[in-house]
Amino acid sequence: MDSVKGQLTLRGILIGCVGCIVITAASVYTALKMGALPWPIVFAAIVSLFFLKALGHGKANLNEANVTHTVMSAGAMVAGGLAFTIPGIWMLGHAEQVGWYEMLLVALSGVVLGLVCTALLRRHFIEEAGLTYPIGEAAAQTLIAGESGGNTGWKLFGSMGLAGIFTALRDWLGVIPTMLFGGIAIPGVSFGIYLSPILLSVGFLVGTGAVAVWFSGALLANFGIVVGGSAAGIWDVAQAQGIVSSLGMGVMMGAGAGVVCKDVIPKAIGALRRTRRSSTSGPATPDAQPSNASGSSEEVAAPGGLRVTAGLVALAVAAVALVACFGLGLGPVPAVIVVLLAFVATAMSAQSVGQTGIDPMEIFGLIVLLAVAAVSDVPQAQLFFVAGIVAVACGLAGDVMNDFRAGHVLGTSPKAQWIGQAVGAVVGAVVAAAVMAVLVGAYGPEAFGPQASFVSAQASVVATMVSGVPSVPAFALGLAAGFALYLVGFPAMMLGLGIYLPFYMSLTAFLGALAKLAYDAACARRRAALAPEERTAREKAQVETGLVVSSGLLGGESVVGVLVALAAVATGLGS
Repeated sequence: MDSVKGQLTLRGILIGCVGCIVITAASVYTALKMGALPWPIVFAAIVSLFFLKALGHGKANLNEANVTHTVMSAGAMVAGGLAFTIPGIWMLGHAEQVGWYEMLLVALSGVVLGLVCTALLRRHFIEEAGLTYPIGEAAAQTLIAGESGGNTGWKLFGSMGLAGIFTALRDWLGVIPTMLFGGIAIPGVSFGIYLSPILLSVGFLVGTGAVAVWFSGALLANFGIVVGGSAAGIWDVAQAQGIVSSLGMGVMMGAGAGVVCKDVIPKAIGALRRTRRSSTSGPATPDAQPSNASGSSEEVAAPGGLRVTAGLVALAVAAVALVACFGLGLGPVPAVIVVLLAFVATAMSAQSVGQTGIDPMEIFGLIVLLAVAAVSDVPQAQLFFVAGIVAVACGLAGDVMNDFRAGHVLGTSPKAQWIGQAVGAVVGAVVAAAVMAVLVGAYGPEAFGPQASFVSAQASVVATMVSGVPSVPAFALGLAAGFALYLVGFPAMMLGLGIYLPFYMSLTAFLGALAKLAYDAACARRRAALAPEERTAREKAQVETGLVVSSGLLGGESVVGVLVALAAVATGLGS
């Protein structure tokens, strides 16, 4: 049995909930105003460790701090799921069809699906697939350095300080530009180098091979399809962009379906069969545990101490389906589609975050929205509810899996983390819906849109594509290709992200991967002069230095990004 004693504590929950309220409110504002949402996990880890040390007279349990920051950061991605989708309703003139109540139902439905799906997916992605989860790794290294101090602490917090100063100069004071070479005009291509420590660190941490696939997708989409195809007169730039977005979404969804079919479903069936065999034959040894107290609900997953019973899964999924069907007026068929495809979408999200540190949650919501629109006659406002539920589930999935990665490094109880995530997610759902309602009530629906005070860039994309997939053949081709590539072991999700994401993001991450190559080569040359018995120890130290410094750069932008958001909430609401 997975113990939570000393990890999930009352003081940790209280600290986490207070921080969750503040971070969630800031995240809503940031997502709407700036069209971006930095991961708050590293920031939450630092704040959690500080307050726990303050209450513990300088001493803190790293596992308690890890669970506390899990509570604290949970609401941010819930806020992102709402802010990246729901404002599209206001842009299309349907403001009267959505209020605080509907937004709360959307958020809570997404929270339930996200929690259930991540409980089922944890073992595969964290323990078996061995994905890097760079954001979660950075959070773990931050807690370790904050506790141990020494050279590791200086390396991490020194690099974190440099990245934080850089981010403040860029985002707060405007001294440093956001983009280099952004003035190079290539029709249909968002060219440039994004000056982001996060993206450079992601490229460094993920590694050259995976990022090379990512970048090849970007080259194919932008310079093959958009530039090459339009120059050859096969299609114009606008058509090429529609093909690229459709192809990218198809590849990502096909990869997500491959994860579910190849990895999740067979393991869940195997777990059910093993549980049924053990329950019918009885305990084989005195140490064997009964299946459950009542003997009526089989466990479908036991991912490293986190057990989810079939009965609870069925109850949670049925509750979401009923809320979607009746509470949000989707009808039975769309409600079932939302629930089923949410499992595919969260698998896509978990893999994307694990490989790249990026969670395009609104894209996954949009994919399911388009699937629902293709098979049913759902009003426009309800289509945004579909996207919102899935986006919240995917956003929470990315956050949960990052937290599970940090817990895997630190040895934290997955059960304690999952409970903490549930608490924070529910608090975040209430706060996010309330802040969204306050903002639209204060400024009016006309304040949301590409030319308005709150640009709501992602929601604007969703609103634009509500009418359908730009290129159905490209989407179908991508769907089949993504599924097939994943089945043969090719990193299809990385390819799909490269196709879909703006080129400047892919280019910046690729530069981070090249930096990793240069660092490894320089370290190898230094080790060559050492005696053989010294090389192994030096290599380990060099690998740790690269990990710690890159985690610090990543964390510095995340921390200051949240601080800038908090300042914007404090000073910008009246402007």
